[in-house]
Amino acid sequence: MKHIVITAGLIAGFLPANAAAEGWKDQYKTLRFGVLSSENEKDRIARYTAFENYLEKELGVEVEIFTAGSYDGVIQALAADQIEFAFLGSSAYAAAYTETGGGVIPLTTKQQEDGSTGYYSIVVVRCDSGYTSLDDLEGKVLAFADPDSTSGYAVPYFNMVKQGYEPETFFSAVPFSGAHETGVQGVVNGQYDAAATYQNNEINGIPQRMVAKGMIDEDVVCPIWESPEITSGPFTARANLPQDLIEAMQKAVLAVPEKDPEAFREMDGGETSTGKGFVTVDHPRYEWIIEMREWLKEQRRSG
Repeated sequence: MKHIVITAGLIAGFLPANAAAEGWKDQYKTLRFGVLSSENEKDRIARYTAFENYLEKELGVEVEIFTAGSYDGVIQALAADQIEFAFLGSSAYAAAYTETGGGVIPLTTKQQEDGSTGYYSIVVVRCDSGYTSLDDLEGKVLAFADPDSTSGYAVPYFNMVKQGYEPETFFSAVPFSGAHETGVQGVVNGQYDAAATYQNNEINGIPQRMVAKGMIDEDVVCPIWESPEITSGPFTARANLPQDLIEAMQKAVLAVPEKDPEAFREMDGGETSTGKGFVTVDHPRYEWIIEMREWLKEQRRSG
């Protein structure tokens, strides 16, 4: 077999102008992006189907949505080169970065209408429970969402400890519900006294989406605790992908609010959407999350 080495200078000399930019399509006939398990699989797929179709039109290749039963399933799929891209929370990005030895790149994050690029972890209880603060939950059951969830575990755990509430001793139990919606539903059903989840603002978040989807009634769950603002998680690429593919995907994601407003609205929560669009991000933005995860690991090892 003969090998032909072509220098960068020669490429422009005899290839069509767009040939180099289109080269990644010979290798990647299908692109896959992962979505974390913050809601049930059916709703996850429904929420991202229009975006999937948009990407197929923009990029000119088949696109598939990848889901898993846990956050770690998406992280491991990235690490094993089974998917090319993923929507990750900050903590899941930190986990993927650590798992792959720096083999992932943050591309974009969502921006709200007010210009913010953050959100909040909250603890919710039944509104009729009489609980109004963490102090009222002493000896009660608080459900976290997933070990790799930023707002459903890492941030609330970290801040509770800093505020003097050691979860393992302050609460009677701190189980993982497996997903944000599952935790909130567990509170409604009386399985948990409280659950950690997230919201962007008072009208956009997991509880609000569950109300909009008819999963729970309005004014059944109320937040009694809120974290400091959390850096929104990134849409992430594997670092070993062709640079022109990474750039093409980043450009397509940044353009979706303008080119396909309905696709953006659906992926942002449908009728509860308060998103404005996407902005570019880089790794230093998430270094504090990696440090926080290391702190949590040290806490578990020393405990």
